[in-house]
Amino acid sequence: MNIIITIITSIIALFVGFTLARFVQRKKIGEYEKIGKKILEDAKKEADVLVREASIQAKDVTIQAKNELEQEIKTRRIELQNLEKRLSQKESNLDKKIDFIDKKEDELTKKEKDLTNKHSNLDNKIKEHENILVKQREKLEKISGMSSEDAKKLLMQLMEDEAKYEAIKICKKIEEEAKEKADKKAKEIIALSIQRYAGDYVGEDTVSAVTLPNEEMKGRIIGREGRNIRALEAATGVDIIIDDTPEAVILSCFNPIRREVARISIEKLISDGRIHPARIEEIVSKVAEEMEDKIKEAGEQAVFDLGVHNVHPELVKILGRLKFRSSYAQNVYQHSLEVAFICGIIASELRMNVKEAKRAGLLHDIGKAVDHEIEGSHASIGADLARKYGESEHIIHSIAAHHEDVPTTSILDVIVQAADALSGARPGARREMLETYVKRLEELERIANSFPGVDKSYAIQAGREIRIAVSSDKISDEQTYIISRDIAKKIETELSYPGQIKIVVIRETRAVEYAK
Repeated sequence: MNIIITIITSIIALFVGFTLARFVQRKKIGEYEKIGKKILEDAKKEADVLVREASIQAKDVTIQAKNELEQEIKTRRIELQNLEKRLSQKESNLDKKIDFIDKKEDELTKKEKDLTNKHSNLDNKIKEHENILVKQREKLEKISGMSSEDAKKLLMQLMEDEAKYEAIKICKKIEEEAKEKADKKAKEIIALSIQRYAGDYVGEDTVSAVTLPNEEMKGRIIGREGRNIRALEAATGVDIIIDDTPEAVILSCFNPIRREVARISIEKLISDGRIHPARIEEIVSKVAEEMEDKIKEAGEQAVFDLGVHNVHPELVKILGRLKFRSSYAQNVYQHSLEVAFICGIIASELRMNVKEAKRAGLLHDIGKAVDHEIEGSHASIGADLARKYGESEHIIHSIAAHHEDVPTTSILDVIVQAADALSGARPGARREMLETYVKRLEELERIANSFPGVDKSYAIQAGREIRIAVSSDKISDEQTYIISRDIAKKIETELSYPGQIKIVVIRETRAVEYAK
């Protein structure tokens, strides 16, 4: 029973609670509706305000845009007005120019007509003048007895002679002015170079003599059935001549290094006393090695004495080989040293690079060390060697140009040429065969006598000067300069000679009268 009451009570309580909750819910819904209506009214009011403000702003923007547009339209109108004014001015200017051009065209057409008329008149006058000239030429030819071609040749000859005469006078004046300035300075430099350096020379021939202690040693050198002398000749490549010369053996060979090796080897064999083929080969091989060291030392000594640095080791060895080479009996090693010293002195006087000048002078004849092994002139061979072992282009060109195989392009080339000539041309520096010497003198006189107007020529000063007497009635004073220059050029082309040759042309006019 209690359970039933409890259930009924619970049901009643649930119903009452549901009813109350529903009532409260309806009440809250009514309040929410009131709040929503109020919010809607407020939103409508705010929207109306915003719409009003937006319309006001839009009116302001349209008004401002309108003002700006009006202002821009005004400026554009002003610009258009200015452009119209300019165009109108240009049109007026163009009209004026067109009128001016029309006037000019009219004037030009008139002038052209006048020119055509004048041109036709000129043609007619030219023809008339040509006819007159032809008639005058015919008259002149009749009067003079010469054709126009002969007269032309005569006139050209006279003009040519006159031009030559004027050219000679100008050349003489220029030469005298240049000599006044350059001759004194050049003489000072050359004299200073020669005074500051004096070299000792060793004459090298193709034959060497070895002194023997006694006549018995000749037989020991020959050996049984000549085996020792054959072994010596085979090992050294030298011809050994044993003749009637007392206590001496002659060594003959074109290669001076081989000849020196043979000489030292024979001297060592004589001092040792043991002379047989095996000992000969041993001594010759040792002497050859020592000779290589001597050659290297000679090259290093030359480089050291001159203060020339960074020379390739192979070039140093080739320089040492020059000690055993000779040119006109002048030792090439000593000649190269002298040329290098003279180059340095001249370069210092001219305020040039002294080390570069010494280097060029030292290497200028490097090709002579191998010119018997390689085809070509020693100048071109030397230039190739210098290029191969990394020398500069200035040095290479100076080596190639020191005998004018290639044209000179720098002062260094001229310095090397001058120093080479000074070293080779000094008295006693070189020797020549009698036949060569006589032939050179004859060739000098032949070349001089081949020129018209030359009466006599004399080669003097051991062929270093030639004096030429010319006819005074055929050669004028000014022409003596031309003939001396022409003879010099022909000598340079046809002859080879050491140093330089002086050409002196002598012209003399004598007036002779007798008082009776």
